[in-house]
Amino acid sequence: MTLLSAEENAHVTSLWGKVDVEKVGGEALGRLLVVYPWTQRFFESFGDLSSPSAVMGNPKVKAHGKKVLSAFSEGLHHLDNLKGTFAQLSELHCDKLHVDPQNFTLLGNVLVVVLAEHFGNAFSPAVQAAFQKVVAGVANALAHKYH
Repeated sequence: MTLLSAEENAHVTSLWGKVDVEKVGGEALGRLLVVYPWTQRFFESFGDLSSPSAVMGNPKVKAHGKKVLSAFSEGLHHLDNLKGTFAQLSELHCDKLHVDPQNFTLLGNVLVVVLAEHFGNAFSPAVQAAFQKVVAGVANALAHKYH
């Protein structure tokens, strides 16, 4: 469960309503793969990931980033039950894909960077603090089946 104050919840809800899930999702996943290249091993079927420009321009990266951020968006509607909301994804990533759970934290932090870039001054320290709580809660929920 991610406990947000009323003010934090308002920050998250207000900003998220302006997020282009397709654009931000693709950029966040792309940056994850560039900044933390060992995460690319889970995406070998995506084709050319040989350079930052190849990763950022890869349509499969963009499509999967949109899918990831769509799931994240769904989680924002269930902050009181993130573990339940992400139970199936946690099981998939743990049992079938064998994703290092630390990658969820890395992706959450990259998402915060991308949001800061996209929203500039609107992504104030207070907004960032609220989003850091949310991405930490989501990462924890996704890692739940690993425990």
